[in-house]
Amino acid sequence: MTAPTFGARARAWSRRAEVRGVFLIWVVLTALLCLFSFVPARLMGAPASPTKQAVETTMTLFTLAASPVAAFVWAIAIYSLVRWRHRGKQAPTEDGPAIRTNTPASALWVVVSSVLCLFLLVWGFVEVQAVATSASASDAMVVDVTGQQWVWTFSYPQEGNLESDQLYLPVNRPVIFHVTSKDVIHSFWVVQMGIKVDANPGETTQTSVTPDRLGRFDIRCAELCGLLHADMETSVHVVSPTDFRSWLRSNGGPG
Repeated sequence: MTAPTFGARARAWSRRAEVRGVFLIWVVLTALLCLFSFVPARLMGAPASPTKQAVETTMTLFTLAASPVAAFVWAIAIYSLVRWRHRGKQAPTEDGPAIRTNTPASALWVVVSSVLCLFLLVWGFVEVQAVATSASASDAMVVDVTGQQWVWTFSYPQEGNLESDQLYLPVNRPVIFHVTSKDVIHSFWVVQMGIKVDANPGETTQTSVTPDRLGRFDIRCAELCGLLHADMETSVHVVSPTDFRSWLRSNGGPG
């Protein structure tokens, strides 16, 4: 007697009730999760920099990539709770088959996991390189950011060290932030621009961004830093280059 072919075994396997049940639940959950993948980016509001746009794109893409895997795990769990749930007061006399003895299932899981990890690694390298390129721009403006309980101070070393408690930036010009703290650990977070970096006492951290949208945006502290942490907020004003020079002149800068 000849052994059944792979195709015959696959057809027999696909006709099993549990396989069809898990597959149906998986399809429904995958569709729902893929639709939900676009919600977080919508809730975050319109981006004010390419960095924030990249953050939203990355979140959406990673959620889409993870949706089939999460749906598969949930589909098995839901089907198991509904169909394979043990009923009765006595303990079950036997356990289900171990996945580790199922070579095709184990191989498929390893391959899919490896492909997803490789995808995340390559995507991360590409995004890191894009950030590094922005920070090395020859026309980048430097802004020194100092956090202390419970205010932010901004200094412009290229503009005569002009200081302000609100941040003003020209649109479409790369900015490099040198961030530090005078007392405890804070976290410099420009919400709509998608950048966040710790402000450590005695150390200087660096981040960069290119604002590409005119308007007023939020700056917050994202590290619990004391009693008035929630009030450690200010604004960043992204203005035209002409308005930026006017602001410098009106505040004693070289203009």
